[in-house]
Amino acid sequence: MLLRRLPLRLVLLLALVAVVPGPALMAQEAAGSSARTAGPDLDRIRERAAGLDPLNSLVVSFRDSIVVEEYFGGMGPDVPANVKSVSKTLLSALVGIAIEEGRIPGTETPLAELLPEAFEGIDDPDKLRVTLHDLLSMTTGLEGTSFGNYGAWVASDDWIEFALERPVVCERGGGCMTYSTGNSHLASAILTRATGMSTRVYFREVLFGPLGITARAWDRGPDGIYLGGNNMSLTPRELRRFGQLYLDGGVWEGRQIVPTPWVGQSWGQYTTSPWNGHEYGYFWWTREFGGETVRFAWGYGGQFIFVVPRMELVVVVTSRLWNRPSGIDHNDRIYDFLSDVVIPEMRTWAPPSPARAR
Repeated sequence: MLLRRLPLRLVLLLALVAVVPGPALMAQEAAGSSARTAGPDLDRIRERAAGLDPLNSLVVSFRDSIVVEEYFGGMGPDVPANVKSVSKTLLSALVGIAIEEGRIPGTETPLAELLPEAFEGIDDPDKLRVTLHDLLSMTTGLEGTSFGNYGAWVASDDWIEFALERPVVCERGGGCMTYSTGNSHLASAILTRATGMSTRVYFREVLFGPLGITARAWDRGPDGIYLGGNNMSLTPRELRRFGQLYLDGGVWEGRQIVPTPWVGQSWGQYTTSPWNGHEYGYFWWTREFGGETVRFAWGYGGQFIFVVPRMELVVVVTSRLWNRPSGIDHNDRIYDFLSDVVIPEMRTWAPPSPARAR
């Protein structure tokens, strides 16, 4: 009855006040909206990285842009780091390119056909059956040249012969992983024979050149073949480019560098390491971090390229190889940093993309 006695203009004003939120409510909603769209705390990522001595570089790339780049202890964007066994993962890309170019028949080819001179005098049927697939997945069944055998191997007069003379210690295949830098060196020898050029030149021609990476010199064996799988040097930014190449299916700046099917084959899970439980592909590792499947290249001392396909994320870290703190497991600290800090923070920026999962 009261409303009937009020002027129509006043009734309309009261109705408008009832539906329009006041300043306090508007501020509350604005804060809530900001929280929902807030990005990652990049400072938290930087601060945690700074406490991970001997880590000396961190590069985080989201989609195709670097969002965090930090250096410590004299490291810098143009300073190359010895990436140790990350070299194996780089070499894997060359094998895929050589297969695509028709220089190598395929991964099921026996090594005896790819290195016939090296197999002269070898009549062990187990060794004669070893294929390129077995070599790349570390499932040859041969005793490795790494760890306790590494010193004797690099001191030998013939690195290829030494690797092939190792005894058979288990049946080749997915149930038997024997990690060996001798395997990756055999891959370097195969590439040298198949392409007619040194591994370093082939890197420059088909991979490093297109990515803008410098093909710096590194160790050679007694026969002049470049060491496959160790001691290459790249800058953190160069490592990021390689990780981005694989995230984008082998494409760099619109050009197909590594065949897309090879990316998938390289990330296959052909065996499991008996030492750490990680899955292994073609010189690539796989395990779960922070609820995400992560493909990664791993070098001694804390050198890593992590690729998180569902999140369109590449994370590179390098670490000092001298004057290192004792009593810590540096690799585990890096794994925890990725799982507990980098992946959760970056996940706030954009939800994972199932279409990018591989």
